[in-house]
Amino acid sequence: MNEPPHWTSDQLEIDRLKASAAFTKERLEEPLEDYLEAFDLYQGHVEELLEATVDLSDLDTPALDVLGDPRLLEAFRYLAAPPISSDDYKILADVVSFSRSRLDKSPADVQRLLGVVRQVLDRRRFAWVVEGREPTESERSAAVMASAALMAASRTQTGRRTKGKDQQEAAVKVALLELGFVEVATRGIPNISHAPEPGEFCGESRLGTRKGDIIVRLWDQRVMPIECKVSNSSTNSVKRLNNDAAVKAASWKLDFGLRQVVPAAMLSGVYKLHNLVDAQDRGLTIFWAHDLKALTDWIAATR
Repeated sequence: MNEPPHWTSDQLEIDRLKASAAFTKERLEEPLEDYLEAFDLYQGHVEELLEATVDLSDLDTPALDVLGDPRLLEAFRYLAAPPISSDDYKILADVVSFSRSRLDKSPADVQRLLGVVRQVLDRRRFAWVVEGREPTESERSAAVMASAALMAASRTQTGRRTKGKDQQEAAVKVALLELGFVEVATRGIPNISHAPEPGEFCGESRLGTRKGDIIVRLWDQRVMPIECKVSNSSTNSVKRLNNDAAVKAASWKLDFGLRQVVPAAMLSGVYKLHNLVDAQDRGLTIFWAHDLKALTDWIAATR
């Protein structure tokens, strides 16, 4: 049985540097328009929020209009220091949903949502609220600009990660199709018999107890789950690679057996060498987005 590649530290270092260089080039060429468009959009949302709440002096009267409108709700979350994610907001306020119909029936939920933001309001951006006065024109303008910048930066970063991952998955699927593989429907795979047939693959599916981005059935019957990972910093790489992909690899090997699965990761971005070595030692086969040929050559060799 053809064993997956196990790279030396020198080989990993060479590819790590290539991936980092590609990341730098892409980031420097990234259009500024994406951020500016998001900034203009969010500037309008923040201004609308301040107008609806009379510069945050009256949160109760327009509460349902604000919390029940996804645009204004997002801006409202960003009044906090630091901004609160949607999931965290639900936990902190002990609410199940932000739907207008549900909030309309639960005044207590509305008050808890308002209370959370009142408690963690950014006192630097919105000093006039804490001091119980109207804002000056410059204070209001600065608060709108700062809030819009926070929201635009967050959106741009999220979009960048999603775009990179989507591009990776698309490239891997194209490479598989060119090898003669056939894409089939996604499915739950509680055991090997439910996996695609040899020469087939499917998109994101639950393999055992964990999801994989792409599930490939190699020509020799083994199952190869491929995780597509984009890291924008060496610190972030620990989360993406070691705390996610490598953990899944260990879980899949435990669930299905060492000879039945070949957990792999398709990487791009910035990584630390010792994290790459650690992930590989834990059973994760590493491939790089800038060298898809290494992946396709090995898969072809399983025939």
